[in-house]
Amino acid sequence: MNVLLKTLSGYQRCYLRQDLLSGLVIAAVSIPISMGYAQIAGLPAAYGLYGSVLPVLLFALFSTSPQFIFGVDAAPAAMVGSMVAGLGIPLGSEGAIAMVPLLAFYTGVWLLLFALLKAGKVLNFISAPVMGGFISGICCTIILMQVPKLMGHAAGTGELLELLEHIHTASQSIHWLSLELGAAALTILLLSKRFLPKFPMAILIMVAGAAASAWFDLAGRGVPCLSPVAPGLPGLHLPDFSLLTPVKGLGMSLSVAIVIMAETLLAENSFALRNDYQLSDNREILSFSLANFAACLVGCCPVNGSVSRSSMNEQFGGHTQVVSLVAAVLMGAVLLFCTGFIQYLPVPILTAIVISALLGAVEFDLAHRLFQANRKEFYIFMGAFAGVLVLGTIYGVVIGVVLSFADVILRSSQPRRDFLGVIPDHPGFYPLDRMGDAQPLPHVVLYRFSGSLFFANVALFQQDLEDAITPDTKAVIVDASGIVSVDVSAADRLVILYRKLKARGIRFYLTEHIGQVNDELRRFGAGELVAEGAVHRTMYAALLDTGIVQEQLLRFLPTGLRRTVPELLRYSQEIEWAYGKDAEAEMEHLTGQLIDTLAHTNKEERAYALVRLLHSGRWQGVMDRDDVLAHLEEHLAELAKLLERPEGEVLSTLEQERAEIAAKLRQEYPEVSQQLAEHRQALAHYLKERYPETSRHLEEVRERFRREQHT
Repeated sequence: MNVLLKTLSGYQRCYLRQDLLSGLVIAAVSIPISMGYAQIAGLPAAYGLYGSVLPVLLFALFSTSPQFIFGVDAAPAAMVGSMVAGLGIPLGSEGAIAMVPLLAFYTGVWLLLFALLKAGKVLNFISAPVMGGFISGICCTIILMQVPKLMGHAAGTGELLELLEHIHTASQSIHWLSLELGAAALTILLLSKRFLPKFPMAILIMVAGAAASAWFDLAGRGVPCLSPVAPGLPGLHLPDFSLLTPVKGLGMSLSVAIVIMAETLLAENSFALRNDYQLSDNREILSFSLANFAACLVGCCPVNGSVSRSSMNEQFGGHTQVVSLVAAVLMGAVLLFCTGFIQYLPVPILTAIVISALLGAVEFDLAHRLFQANRKEFYIFMGAFAGVLVLGTIYGVVIGVVLSFADVILRSSQPRRDFLGVIPDHPGFYPLDRMGDAQPLPHVVLYRFSGSLFFANVALFQQDLEDAITPDTKAVIVDASGIVSVDVSAADRLVILYRKLKARGIRFYLTEHIGQVNDELRRFGAGELVAEGAVHRTMYAALLDTGIVQEQLLRFLPTGLRRTVPELLRYSQEIEWAYGKDAEAEMEHLTGQLIDTLAHTNKEERAYALVRLLHSGRWQGVMDRDDVLAHLEEHLAELAKLLERPEGEVLSTLEQERAEIAAKLRQEYPEVSQQLAEHRQALAHYLKERYPETSRHLEEVRERFRREQHT
């Protein structure tokens, strides 16, 4: 049960009544729909009923959708029918009966491959407007296919122009009794949907139509009725693989498989979003594959998710795939015992039931909301809608995917941007254009960019900043908390901008971003921003680093934070944040730079220079300063030689610096003091593990110096 019937998890008895009722409606409606689409695919009508038993059962067993209905449907039937005709095989012939299930088999192979490749992830890139337009286009296409059947003619095929032409031709010779029956049934269904939404009007109308057909001989009066079907379940047979080479079979069926996956997944996700439940897209594709293998075995055409029947299921309150199980069992019972009933069902009345269900699935309410709220998304909706309606399902899929990716690019290229200021006695930074009390800081441009920085928007980023700079600007600070990644184009532009501003005496900072952005900057050749201190963990730290607005900044902070915030912000490990896994190597590099600077300083000034250097550079944070001191201890012999002082004395100087740091923290920020103590223990453990000889030497020097001090 963990693998099968996922939708029955937590099943409640109260669901059963509605599931049974909806299953009955779906079974009844599937009779005319499946028979009609089987004929479109080039098969005798009875094969549509065969495709409504075993394929539906397998889908119900493996699907994670509680309400979607699977079966013989318009798009794959129409595509397969055109392929069969293109091979020169007459529709409805023995050749078609042999060829169609073979195409269903190869469709199942493709769908299985899609499931193994986890191709369902592509749906993450399809937006709600695209999805809504796609579903609405399919629904309108099928409605237009069905309209001639209301007039007593066969269903239309093709795209918009062909369908309109077929409707026009049918309108030249309307069978008025058929139209009256269909129009009356559709009117009653639409009114009942509005005023009696829970009443099973479709079943009542179907039964009434069958009774009227038998009583008044509607078939004898020219009203089309369903063809009689011989009783009995279908046999299971493998297709004749000699009819097509695997390469040709796979080539022909690829488009069918793509349409089944895209159309059904899009529709399933639309229902899931609307009804607040989760799907496993790849599990769904697997269920599509198994259902199509089953369709092959019973001789049917490729099967697909049905928007119309799923809409009816939703209308009648079906809760789980028990609906599909009931529908499949009832269809099996019909094939065994009730095939005589089928021939009395009037096609116009059954067509009205299908159109009523499809009208409920058209998402023009979404289009209306998009038109009022966001014209760009409205045009995307209409593009997907028109693509399906005018060009067909497969081109609609392509257009939908292209529009979705275009939408992503367009959104990313125009992210939210704000220039920031401060509000007296309120910590933080606020958009100047939205907060009336916000004031800009003097000499500083504060800017927030809320999106990943890449080739499509970095020019906008640069232009915003260059336009904001005035003659008195001394620093530009970017709140990059929304920047989670940069590409090589953005990295190059940042370097250019940084150097340009540096040449004008303007300091540039990226702040608030995640550490991985620093890794990307270094990887793409913009490491100088990190190395030269143009990145800081916080905007406060960057402001303090400028040295130009400290008084103004403190004035805008609440009294209780004027001391603690700026100071505490200095106690972060900026080197580790900036360099990640390379932090240790960078710290060693910085330590080497410090020693090299000392080596190039006059001998008599080196002792003073050491203290001065320890209070400057990239190690503003207490943890970073402590790291530098620890690394200097590892170079004790070299330092002692440069300073021309005993190792014990130099070590004592370094330890005194570390002691002063700890004492200050214990007094002012005990919570940070505890963090420092833990950090030191970690450093000592690392040194002992990696450099045991150095660790032992330091202990010996330390102990020797202590003994000398006590004698």
